[in-house]
Amino acid sequence: MAQEQAKFLEGNLFRHITVMSLTASIGLMAVFMVDLVDMIFISMLGKAELAAAVGYAGAILFFTTSFGVGMSIAAGALVARALGAGDEEMAGRRASTVMLYGVVFGALFAAAVWVNLPALVALLGASEETLDLAVGYLRIIIPSLPILVVGMTGSAILRAHGAARNSMMVTIVGGVVNAILDPILIFGLDLELTGAALASVAARCTIGATAFYLILKNHGGLAKPSPEDFKADFAVIMTLAFPAILTQLATPIGQAYVTRAMAEFGEEAVAGMAIVGRLTPVAFGTIFALSGAIGPIVGQNFGAGQLDRVRGAYRDGLLFTGMIVGVVAVILFALRGPIGAVFEVEGISQELLYLFCGPLALVWFFNGMLFVSNACFNNLGHPYYSTWINWGRHTLGTIPFVFAFAYLYGAAGVLIGQAVGGVVFGLISLWLALKVIRAPDPSGKMSLFPGHTRYLQLFHHRR
Repeated sequence: MAQEQAKFLEGNLFRHITVMSLTASIGLMAVFMVDLVDMIFISMLGKAELAAAVGYAGAILFFTTSFGVGMSIAAGALVARALGAGDEEMAGRRASTVMLYGVVFGALFAAAVWVNLPALVALLGASEETLDLAVGYLRIIIPSLPILVVGMTGSAILRAHGAARNSMMVTIVGGVVNAILDPILIFGLDLELTGAALASVAARCTIGATAFYLILKNHGGLAKPSPEDFKADFAVIMTLAFPAILTQLATPIGQAYVTRAMAEFGEEAVAGMAIVGRLTPVAFGTIFALSGAIGPIVGQNFGAGQLDRVRGAYRDGLLFTGMIVGVVAVILFALRGPIGAVFEVEGISQELLYLFCGPLALVWFFNGMLFVSNACFNNLGHPYYSTWINWGRHTLGTIPFVFAFAYLYGAAGVLIGQAVGGVVFGLISLWLALKVIRAPDPSGKMSLFPGHTRYLQLFHHRR
């Protein structure tokens, strides 16, 4: 049974990557599309401060959601590797423990953010009415983080089993709920931002419940770990989850600096950046999904010792990235006019949108390169490589570049500087990933960082 579930140990790697990425991206884009529609509705209200408030709130939500992404990376890697090694019992147990740890720590994290929301939003550059609107919006959504963590880790567990379609359905169902409630609450009940926030909470609850149900129905449910299991699994979970969370937190922190830099050019510039921010994951949802999609493929083959397929998965992941970015860039450039008309943008907002739909779209290849590399690091026992690369990209690869290009080109320079930093660190991640994958260790398999021996001991504990 376990070997049947470890479905990535044979078959065409590029096909596996394509199927996993496209199915995962459909689910992701269902949610991101609703977020985009939110922004369209809010733009239709004709109040720049509402769109700006969503832009500021988006940076904070990105920050909190990154915790769930980190936990889901740990869940997917541990379950996939256990299945690849043929240990279904351990896969079920670790699925349970990582999900429960995620809920507990997610609740603590959400509480800390909720208490400090006014200070955090002010730090981004918001003030007066815009600050109050953003804080009110966030106070409704943030407490639902633990439920979202259930959905995100559950979706990762489904992907680790190779259940791409079920994983896709988790987010599609949530997106449908959000899409139905948005116009009712925003316009029908005239709740504006409050309505959008309530719809998001309902969608998060739906995502969590759907993931939990599908695991119980189709994959043997979740094991009932003993206190000893929780204690034993804590170390191996944190070995992956802690650096993965640190890795993910780098992105919103870097984005917070970008938001602050854009705030210097006024609310119209922040509103334009918010539109780009909502359009980006819809346009590049497949690339966002790629990291989670390729992870189980690498994890199962690494667990089974099939290192040639690990290398092949990385190569095909980059090829897939290049194909998707090329197609999307052409579509965005052709539709930049109609997209601008939908959002009724003008001035700085239009300039930023057209810049994104032009040359900056092509630069997304390097972001995809970084996503593929990080997926390999996390599933090959190198989680801290992902941490350092991501923090480098969102500090050294963001702050000096954004500062310099903003000085030269104004609001557009903020986005240009961010993109240039992505090119630099995408290439660095490529170099490091190739070094890790190609270099043999004394056993003739694969070089791993110094802590890898201890990592494997933790992974195989109680097998």
